[in-house]
Amino acid sequence: MIDVEPEVPEYKFAYGDLAILGIQKGKEFKPDDRMKEILVHAAILANGQMRVQSLADRRPDRIVWPDRKWEWAALRSENADFATPNYIDLDAREKWFYQAIATSPAMFRRQAGSGSLYWLGLHDASGAYLDGGKSYKLTVPQPVPAGLFWSVTVYDAETRSQIATEQGKAALRSMFELKDVPAKAPAELYFGPKAPAGKENQWIQTIPGKGWFVYMRIYGPEKAAFDGSWKPGDFEKSN
Repeated sequence: MIDVEPEVPEYKFAYGDLAILGIQKGKEFKPDDRMKEILVHAAILANGQMRVQSLADRRPDRIVWPDRKWEWAALRSENADFATPNYIDLDAREKWFYQAIATSPAMFRRQAGSGSLYWLGLHDASGAYLDGGKSYKLTVPQPVPAGLFWSVTVYDAETRSQIATEQGKAALRSMFELKDVPAKAPAELYFGPKAPAGKENQWIQTIPGKGWFVYMRIYGPEKAAFDGSWKPGDFEKSN
């Protein structure tokens, strides 16, 4: 990647870290056995550190509502580069990019009327991590304060990619899977290895032995999504 990609000036400090290891543009990288062992060990430790930062965060500003388990997927709302007036919030940036890929200001803006918001669901109502071998119900009051649409997407906690199962889908979306749910009744969504009878269209399959998490997205969020007058429920375990 260093050879192929053009240099990005603001990343020159990071290129310096790589150069210390012998990774430089136009030069062959030939680590000896000692260096290989160090790099493999470092990669394992770094992955563990990032997993804790991303999925076991303790920052108080992650909490959306004190009486719910939902967290903000992104810890900064000012912009898409995690800049504060005095520093780059590296902790927030690392947390986001371990879970996700790209950013844009519209994804993080916490104001009504435009863009989108992302809430992260990791735990059930008791505080336990979501377990692929258990079944859960999530109640979403309607109408959802979404000027456009809303969705709940399930991700594999190991890969951070959308969950891959025999069911072949990972999201429940108001414009598609949930379009026939009465608009004024609470939307009851189900998650687990097997669908509850008659609820197949409102269910996402999970994998026993694996953890998972969700992003709840609201596109065109309205005032109630921010002032606490509307809140989704927590995941309630049913077995």
